[in-house]
Amino acid sequence: DNLARLVVSPSYDDAGKKYPPYSLMTGFVGTPWICYSLSDNGHAAEAYRLLMHTGYPSWLYPVTQGATTIWERLNSFTHEDGFGRNNSMNSFNHYAFGCVFDWLMQRSAGISPDEASPAFHHFFLRPVTDSTGRLTSAAAHYDSMYGRIESGWRIEPDGTTVYKFTVPANTKATLMLPISADDRIKPDARALSGHRNGDIMEYELGSGKYVFEIKKRK
Repeated sequence: DNLARLVVSPSYDDAGKKYPPYSLMTGFVGTPWICYSLSDNGHAAEAYRLLMHTGYPSWLYPVTQGATTIWERLNSFTHEDGFGRNNSMNSFNHYAFGCVFDWLMQRSAGISPDEASPAFHHFFLRPVTDSTGRLTSAAAHYDSMYGRIESGWRIEPDGTTVYKFTVPANTKATLMLPISADDRIKPDARALSGHRNGDIMEYELGSGKYVFEIKKRK
């Protein structure tokens, strides 16, 4: 909760310059975990607003300046200042801020390894949708030793969320779908079992292709 309050508040750099809410002020240590910390503790909306912010400094600010990769410096190049004397340390395809793709794969799309099960013999599907409405679909795949794992979701105009998954042969997955009291879930008939764990519906999936739907109760 304290982290979420910081994210939604203005920030200041070492020189005292003020930046707007949802500015990305973390470095090597904090950046890989900030979206995980938010989305895994009831603040997925704040994680998505942080992800989708376009002002400086943010992940999408470089996109407004022509980026097609994530840069080492969020202002590595700007239309106004060019390279801005950043040439001495200025990778245009860099892990430091690019590590957000780990969260995009494991939470937004939802493909997450089971550390106790090597090579994705068992894995987790735990997609987190964007309740802010900015991102209306996401999809990803991972080519494991057993075959291609697929996970994706889209939000229909009527508010229905449609999830699609592929579990390769000779593997199993645990599906974890966030659900509220106002949601009505339509599980795929091939799901092996399902139970509610707080605000998460969990299903065990064998190999195959699956479609789940969650609708708001009228």
